[in-house]
Amino acid sequence: MPSLPSLHDQQRALTRHLRDPLRHPPPACMKAARVRVYRELIPANLTSMLGGTFPVLVSLLGPQHWSLLVQRFLRDHRSHTPRFGEIAGEFLAFLAGLDAQAIPAACWRPFMVELAHYEWVEMVLMQRDAEPFEPAGQAVPLDHCLRLSPLAWPLAYAWPVHRIGPQYQPGQPSQAPTLLLVRRDPDDIVRFSELSPLAWHLLQRIAQYPGTTGRALLQEMGYEAAAPDLDAFIAAGAQLLHSLVAERVLALAHPAEPALRGPAIFPGANP
Repeated sequence: MPSLPSLHDQQRALTRHLRDPLRHPPPACMKAARVRVYRELIPANLTSMLGGTFPVLVSLLGPQHWSLLVQRFLRDHRSHTPRFGEIAGEFLAFLAGLDAQAIPAACWRPFMVELAHYEWVEMVLMQRDAEPFEPAGQAVPLDHCLRLSPLAWPLAYAWPVHRIGPQYQPGQPSQAPTLLLVRRDPDDIVRFSELSPLAWHLLQRIAQYPGTTGRALLQEMGYEAAAPDLDAFIAAGAQLLHSLVAERVLALAHPAEPALRGPAIFPGANP
């Protein structure tokens, strides 16, 4: 009498079947009705859960092609986390490594990876375990070291991701990069705003050199930009710093105070 497969072998056979039912048969010892429940339930739940993080992407692809893309993710991608809250990040990694030629054209858009990242950021900031900065009062940012809030992300994209939707789907990247600030405010609302090149570069410098005063950062940037009037350049930067501190994007710190690590910057466009 042949021996029954081990529990481990049955589990592996089931997971292979659920990932790719066309290539792998279900476990021989499992009733077909039970297999069908899992085969229908898992892709449906994954499609719905990911759709909540990427609603704009779903609206562009439509339900059928979105479902096909998620099924390809289930079939081909090997996640590195068991946490449900991190599956959207795994899906983003899947998109970044996906060969666009290997899927139906209707399941792909040239801006799709950046758009998905833009949508994913909102979820990450909502879940991030950090507190907003306290109000800074009337202190002068020029004379203090500055820290970037862990709840404020300056991002650069090649595509205008904040404008993309069913009515606007560009075929080419913008001539200038799209510079955005995404932040979670004290009311736990995630807000998106456009940044000027000066503001974006300034936030980048603060994230890289949190032990430097605002004045020193602006002087260095003014020299690099060959600003014709350095004093006017610093004055404009000072106004920008005041507004960013007031919005709790930045906090004032003393040189001896430990710096908070800033967010990873998405390597989209290169401003």
